[in-house]
Amino acid sequence: MSVVLALQSLFNVMKKEMRQTVRDRRMLGMLIVSPVLMLVIFGYAIDLDVDRIPTVICDQDGTPASRDLTQAFFADRTFRRGKVFLDPSSAQDALEAGDAAAALIIPRGFARRAARADDPEVQVVIDGTDATRAQVASAAASQFLLLHGIGGEPGVRPAAAISLAPRVMYNQRLKSAIYMLPGVLATLLMNVTAIVMAMGLSRERETGTLEQILVTPIRPAVFLAGKCLPYILFGLVDVLAVLLLGNLVFDVPFRGSFGVIALGAFLYLFSTLGIGILIATVSSSQQQAMLGAVAFMLPAMLLSGFMSPISSMPAWLRPFTMLMPMRHFIEIMRGCLLKGAGIADLAPQMIALAVLGIGILGISIVLFRRRLS
Repeated sequence: MSVVLALQSLFNVMKKEMRQTVRDRRMLGMLIVSPVLMLVIFGYAIDLDVDRIPTVICDQDGTPASRDLTQAFFADRTFRRGKVFLDPSSAQDALEAGDAAAALIIPRGFARRAARADDPEVQVVIDGTDATRAQVASAAASQFLLLHGIGGEPGVRPAAAISLAPRVMYNQRLKSAIYMLPGVLATLLMNVTAIVMAMGLSRERETGTLEQILVTPIRPAVFLAGKCLPYILFGLVDVLAVLLLGNLVFDVPFRGSFGVIALGAFLYLFSTLGIGILIATVSSSQQQAMLGAVAFMLPAMLLSGFMSPISSMPAWLRPFTMLMPMRHFIEIMRGCLLKGAGIADLAPQMIALAVLGIGILGISIVLFRRRLS
């Protein structure tokens, strides 16, 4: 009989939470409309593709060979042709003024040295203010010059029959949106679950409805479960909407199984909802809950591998990334969407999410019950 009463209480809490959410247009917009808008904004605004780098030219040689080299340098559209100067100092001034991000400098005697099979000198000066763009520009310029026999060992010329044809797997067009969508989805789920849960519990505490509910026979664990399950449902709906929109708008592939993604999202939502309950437990108002959720999201994003690879982080910092549920969920999404990985391939990430989710949710429930008592 107690099990039946517990299930009935759970159903009543879920029904009450669903009605309250549907009636609150702001919360409903945050749960459904906001993720779609944020995906579109993030997809178009966060663009890590580096091309058409503004480049000025200083061709002091002025020969057909130097002009052919200049024309070939801008052929693949990695660099965008800019102003032409006769003095290298003027090209340097353009870099300092921000009018260009790179400068191609061909000194006098280039054609003569190239005709004698000497090592011709060509200089590419790059603005390192934007580190990502500078790395791409440096790699592209180095590859171009080496293919044209510039900058290698003296006297060594590349064979005319040799051509480089790199093979890119999983993201053939190197579109940043395909790489970014899993991180965007993880951030959106954190936003619509942790923040909404934290603010919802804090609001009920401020209005006094929480105390009124807890004087009933409903147990705190049943009450929290009833509040969490609707947001898990909303989270899964958001996952489906984001995946469909990402495929239609940004051409993000879907090579894996939706069952694997649903399982990963379900385990991830355990962690995010537990974080929301924990934040609400230590907060005394909705404003504090909002600030606490935002304060948690920033380090979670930085340590998840969303924006930068974890392998590039300092060695002492990498172990802390294992404590971030967002990291494991992003790895599951990238592995499943881009590589078609199955449950066996993603078992370590699934286990990590399950351990973190159960641990965080369990600690949150214990602290919540202590706070109420």
